[in-house]
Amino acid sequence: MSVRSMEHKDKKVLCIGLVCLDIISVVDKYPEEDTDSRCVSQRWQRGGNASNSCTVLSLLGSSCAFMGSLCAGPVASSSTGSRTILHINRNVPDVTAEDFSKVDLRHFKWIHWEGRNVDEQLKMIQQVARHNAALPLQQRITISVEIEKPREPLYQLFAYGDVVFVSKDVACHLGFQTPQSALEGLRCRVKAGAVLICAWAEKGADALAPDGLLIHSDAFPPERLVDTLGAGDTFNAAVIHKLSNGARLEEALTFGCRVAGGKCGFHGYGGIADMVTG
Repeated sequence: MSVRSMEHKDKKVLCIGLVCLDIISVVDKYPEEDTDSRCVSQRWQRGGNASNSCTVLSLLGSSCAFMGSLCAGPVASSSTGSRTILHINRNVPDVTAEDFSKVDLRHFKWIHWEGRNVDEQLKMIQQVARHNAALPLQQRITISVEIEKPREPLYQLFAYGDVVFVSKDVACHLGFQTPQSALEGLRCRVKAGAVLICAWAEKGADALAPDGLLIHSDAFPPERLVDTLGAGDTFNAAVIHKLSNGARLEEALTFGCRVAGGKCGFHGYGGIADMVTG
């Protein structure tokens, strides 16, 4: 490995998107209307897609950074591992292209965007493209995007990611009933050479490689379902961790499913480091 490629390998992963406060109330069953019930427990933790992914990347051993604004978040339930999310939007501004222009891109090998204020995010991605244009291929920043919400403006991001994560919700909203059909149907939206990935909960995840090969990984459910909050963010982070360190797509996809499945067996993210090293 050359000195230049070693330097690139040691650079950071930057996640851009939401950070919020998750207030998680655990109950025995979903409260019925007009009833009074006690919480089994309640905890507060930092949340938000990009923030969660950054947390998991750090626990997996990736050097990473986060860029975003503060906001507020979810509530979950215990007997089935299901969750109900209540959002409070205080109109905190998202990161803008002007904010992003102050980032020294030389420190990063991978930048991941949680799809949000797409017009500004496209300008940010264009800044990275201009930065990359002056660099040899092996030194360029990899761009990944997450399209989680079924909102038409976000679909512009399909065309700009080197790695594109599309959610089950978006796939179903667009009329696809399986991850395989979603990848085949959406491949025309991504640029040549991109990787398209779709996780599908208990059915695992699938990926479309740049050469058109479909890759599948089964899910790895825990013995007991405890906490699914942030499982998708965990999957994304685990895949990015592997790919950004040179792993094959098949290996990264399986690792993502394994780590996300394990995370569903405990509250929060603290057990991820032990799970990976154990």
